[in-house]
Amino acid sequence: MEKRPTIVRPEKVAIVEELADRLDRASMAVLTDYRGLTVSQMAGLRRDLRPADADLQVTKNTLVRLAARRGGHDALLTALEGPTAIVFSYGDPAALAKALTGTIRAQRLPLQVKSALLDNRLIPAADVTRLAELPTRDVLIGMTVGAIQSPIQGLANALGGILAKILAVLEARRSQLEGGESPS
Repeated sequence: MEKRPTIVRPEKVAIVEELADRLDRASMAVLTDYRGLTVSQMAGLRRDLRPADADLQVTKNTLVRLAARRGGHDALLTALEGPTAIVFSYGDPAALAKALTGTIRAQRLPLQVKSALLDNRLIPAADVTRLAELPTRDVLIGMTVGAIQSPIQGLANALGGILAKILAVLEARRSQLEGGESPS
């Protein structure tokens, strides 16, 4: 029996290229099992993820495997089992984790997080939940700036106090000299 030649359809090639591009651009890609979700729930999830600079895509695991190999994201290959929807985040990974877990909890969706690709490493679902508990990137930056600024502010206040005392002594001396009193 002869083996038929493999014919690659152009639309499949385009999907693989788009997936590879998304994987390369994404700061985090969360793999989920979407079984049990209705079309309206899926649309609502997509809508709720938009503010977190994320989008959800359902595609065949075979195409995702090809895209992962093409982009050098081999860690993703072991997690592609069963029906998989991928949530791509192009912004703060913590913001995506918060939006995704918050939406799942609030709407009581039957969506199960399987794992996530973060910094080209596969992390378990429990780590995605822990990431959701972290403050967002902007809040962490604010906390860091505040921690750096606090000692500097204290030093500036201390130096300002010393300068104020020196100025008070100089002003008292000037007043003393203007009053004609002899220095003691």
